[in-house]
Amino acid sequence: MYNFPDGETGGVTGDWSIEMNLTWRKAIWQQFGAAIDMLENALLNCPDELWSGRMWKDNTMPPEFSEFWYVAYHTLFWFDFYLSGTVEGYAPPAPFSLDEMDPVGVLPERPYTREELLTYLNHGRRKCRVTIETLTDEKSRQLYRFPWGETNFLGLILDNMRHVQEHGAQLNMFLGQNAGINARWVGQSKE
Repeated sequence: MYNFPDGETGGVTGDWSIEMNLTWRKAIWQQFGAAIDMLENALLNCPDELWSGRMWKDNTMPPEFSEFWYVAYHTLFWFDFYLSGTVEGYAPPAPFSLDEMDPVGVLPERPYTREELLTYLNHGRRKCRVTIETLTDEKSRQLYRFPWGETNFLGLILDNMRHVQEHGAQLNMFLGQNAGINARWVGQSKE
């Protein structure tokens, strides 16, 4: 039974444990994979002249943090990191670094290219698929602590999927508003 923070059950009864069987793993992969596919579509469809286009104005941060390429990079970095679940032993593939984790906000030395980000996306897609396909009941319940809170690994996977979907939608909306490129909805992963 799930217990709410105040110790009450909120009227919910029954066992809230979930068995990470093939059905659940397949459903999670199909939806997470669809979010990745929509992010990939944005990267593939972005015209060169919008690659460094500012998606929003925010005077509290350097303007580069709102550029198309950076939002895509930010999404891919945290996507990769949260699949690892911990800082210990985590290192993104070259040419990327851990600078994205700096609380001060450190920009990369240069804008990353479309090819670099697509390679990173494919790295993350493979890592995500293997992570979900091999997810056990025990691993899904394992707790992780971050500055923003605590969650089990299954919750972290779902939060990660929402983060990829959020930024993928922002990137696709930017392309629609500035280049007339309409995002094609992806209902399930192409893989």
